[in-house]
Amino acid sequence: MSVVRLQRQQVKVHIRWMIRRDMTEVLRTEHESFDFAWTEEDFLKCLRQRNCIGMVAELDERVVGFMIYELHKNKLHVLNFAVHPDFRRKGVGTQMVAKLVGKLSSHRRTRITLAVRETNLPAQLFFKSVSFCATKVMRKYYEDSGEDAFLMNFRLDDPAELEGPVNRIAQYDV
Repeated sequence: MSVVRLQRQQVKVHIRWMIRRDMTEVLRTEHESFDFAWTEEDFLKCLRQRNCIGMVAELDERVVGFMIYELHKNKLHVLNFAVHPDFRRKGVGTQMVAKLVGKLSSHRRTRITLAVRETNLPAQLFFKSVSFCATKVMRKYYEDSGEDAFLMNFRLDDPAELEGPVNRIAQYDV
């Protein structure tokens, strides 16, 4: 009996600013992605902040992923990032990260940071696969569960700076 490997179908998405009418699909993806999901009020409160930006990945007029990030003086900080379960492992998340990286500049914002739950191994491995590195454990980071988080970083200027001690994530070759 031979094993037939199915090639993952990669999709090309359009990444644009999040608008109010996207909220239903964003909330659906949020609730299907996380045990401790943001509410609509959480999204709106965040997006009302001057330095907070929301973007969606759209495929055939359907929102299949989103990201919320903050602009800081020297970095972008991702607050929330998800791809709808039906569209994972098809390049959507990679295209969203590429969009963020494209917003970096060697003269101003040179890095992207984000926190990932200690138990969210798929997210840890995904961000490692797109050149993020876990640099710190933040104890009891999540108020909803008391769970620890890994601080993950992407640096535009010198990724070698991030190479340091080997950690649990580093041992997996993605």
